[in-house]
Amino acid sequence: VLTHANCFWNNLALAGAIEIAAHDVVLTMLPQFHIAAWNVQPLLAWWAGATVVLERSFQPSRVLPLIADRGVTVMMGVPTQYRLLADDPRFAASDLSSLRVAQVGGATMPADLHATWRARGVRLAQGYGLTEAGPNVLTVPGETDDLVGTVGRPYRHVDVALIDPETGDLLDGAATGELVVQGPSVTPGYLDDPDATARAFVGGWLRTGDLAARDARGVYRIVDRRKEIFISGGENVAPAEVEAALRTHPLVVDAAVVPVPDRVWGERGVAFVTLAQRAVVGEDELDAHARGILSSVKVPVRFVVVDELPRSAVDKIARRRLRERAAALVLEPRRIDEHSR
Repeated sequence: VLTHANCFWNNLALAGAIEIAAHDVVLTMLPQFHIAAWNVQPLLAWWAGATVVLERSFQPSRVLPLIADRGVTVMMGVPTQYRLLADDPRFAASDLSSLRVAQVGGATMPADLHATWRARGVRLAQGYGLTEAGPNVLTVPGETDDLVGTVGRPYRHVDVALIDPETGDLLDGAATGELVVQGPSVTPGYLDDPDATARAFVGGWLRTGDLAARDARGVYRIVDRRKEIFISGGENVAPAEVEAALRTHPLVVDAAVVPVPDRVWGERGVAFVTLAQRAVVGEDELDAHARGILSSVKVPVRFVVVDELPRSAVDKIARRRLRERAAALVLEPRRIDEHSR
């Protein structure tokens, strides 16, 4: 449930970070069922009297000329959309001069993609949120390059903290824990589901289910979804860390890691990777690359090259489908000492 007051306070906070005026033209290209397609753009735009260009679907070949044709000044997308736009052959020659700010949500913008858009003179505004919080929670000022790779600090009227995921105790200073949120934009609960509502809150804080790291400056970085963490040999493994390491390979475009049961180690990771066009990379090379960056317990037991990673309608990786595929793989037994190599 999101009340009128929740939406009001969410947009009031957003207005303090992204100034939208009556002369702006706001492009909305996210699926209409998703909260970001409404509470991160059109509602604030209409509040300010701006023009909204409401797209039926996302098509890179249509969006690029649309920016120039309609004089789009503000837009929002997920990193996958910005990657597809940057990879389009027309990107370099497209007129982006009207685009004042491009908001980023859904995931953290990779540094190379951030640099590609900044090189075109586009200000990027990275953020973090979730539906239950209205959704805006954290934001990075677009001009702050030293915060690339983070999700910044809380919006106005939003309080955040970190708790120990097991005990619920609040963590002070620089720490890593589950991110929790308070504020007038936070949902009062789930519709007709008091049990789910009770599970979602601890001590008046909304539990996000996301693990985050806070540095000494009070800047936050999302580590991974708590529920995505798996345990191998008694050690927590965050898929996001493994995926980031694999993406540093020059021929790897994207990666997703999911766990499979292992009779010795409890769980091991299976990595699904996509490669640059016409690239050929073997499992041994990917394994060696991963071992050069990660501790051995975090190195996937298998590497599967795929044409594309399955995604949801808002471009989040469909991990359940990958887990089903990984479980169907016949994993060859590995020697116990391989895990400690």
